[in-house]
Amino acid sequence: MQKTVFAMQLQVPKTLNWVSFIADFLLVGMVFGPPVAPFLAASGMSLLPSIADIIYFMGNHVCPQPEMGLDLAPPFIMAVCMRCYGTVTGLLITRLLYGVTGGKGFYWLSHYGQSGAALASVLMMAYPLELAAQVFGLWDFNNYVVAPFGLITGLAWGLFMMPILHDKQRRIKS
Repeated sequence: MQKTVFAMQLQVPKTLNWVSFIADFLLVGMVFGPPVAPFLAASGMSLLPSIADIIYFMGNHVCPQPEMGLDLAPPFIMAVCMRCYGTVTGLLITRLLYGVTGGKGFYWLSHYGQSGAALASVLMMAYPLELAAQVFGLWDFNNYVVAPFGLITGLAWGLFMMPILHDKQRRIKS
């Protein structure tokens, strides 16, 4: 049996969680910006290289080794290294997981208070420890090595922060 839904029956949310909206907006930029930047730069169209310059500017200020980005559109490289993009991937995975679970589950570290914050902090040290090991010559930069360390950091950050950023109880009246 088919049911007809009229426009007046659709419920429009009366409130909007601006923190959640802004966090998602920034995450979309972090996911798509770095890999798209080389293609925008290589396009040669009037406005697109300027947009790529903005993305590269941001990448240069957040990534410790932006010159190690993947060579996606020679001679232009990705705006951040794979360590940073691994972190962004971890954040994306946890955001999608939060969207599916709604913050229910034992793995959301913010539910554990200070203990969860401590565990998240320890796991987030994967990125700086790997970078330090590289700086001190324990190994050379390798995308297959740095990306998982970034991923661990992003997962830890996301498992702690997603319930805080996207909690439905934090809605602000619009």
